[in-house]
Amino acid sequence: MTPWVKRLLGMNVGVFVGMMLLPPAQLEAFLAATVLVPAEVLVRPWTLVTYMFLHAGLWHLLFNMIALFFFGPRLEARLGSRHFLLLYLASGFVGAFLSVFTPYARIVGASGAVFGVLLGFARYWPRERIYIWAILPVESRWLVVFLTVLSLYGGITGAQGGIAHFAHLGGFLGGWLVLKWREKYTGAARFKQKVERAQAGGPRILSGREVERWKGVPLDGLHPLNREEFRRILEKAEQRGPGSLTPDERGFMNRFVRDRDG
Repeated sequence: MTPWVKRLLGMNVGVFVGMMLLPPAQLEAFLAATVLVPAEVLVRPWTLVTYMFLHAGLWHLLFNMIALFFFGPRLEARLGSRHFLLLYLASGFVGAFLSVFTPYARIVGASGAVFGVLLGFARYWPRERIYIWAILPVESRWLVVFLTVLSLYGGITGAQGGIAHFAHLGGFLGGWLVLKWREKYTGAARFKQKVERAQAGGPRILSGREVERWKGVPLDGLHPLNREEFRRILEKAEQRGPGSLTPDERGFMNRFVRDRDG
């Protein structure tokens, strides 16, 4: 399990267990200070964060944590821990802001953040099959489409009361914004722009020098998921040439070279 997935799971479960141990009066005071009420966010701005770690019951917690457990590690390994955490928090923040359409609702849960993680997973593995209730196979891209339609319908019509549909939609929007930012402004994006500028000036054969640098990265120090992805990309580069890699794949590899070189 990747570092931030493990920490987020621990924090969510820890807060839930702690809430169960509080006496009723203290629990009510704790919730009053930490639950998100959009109309009162200027009075308690910290609830934009705290609401993500509260859950209304065991099933609510289990649904979110199972999704985080299954989708989070691969996405964190692909994006890197820093960008994964940014996507998670941004999805939760945008989910909170979109909840302005239900200004006096009491909103809790990591669903907005987890929906952002699901969107990121579907972005990189769109045809990955997800088994709903361990029975019904659905490709991740179609699951995102279905949940978007369901959330739009529920938010507009008020169906399925008690579910923060706009927070879910905000989670998708927040995840999409982070992914678009990453594609435009990160090292991988800058490399892509550099290649495009070079190609515009005429044909160019990409050098294998980068591959030699990647071979010098000590794999023992990598997380197992990162190590597996690193080996996959390195094998692809050796068999098909560096030009076969996507900007995201090259950015992923070069991140570990930068970490090694300090």
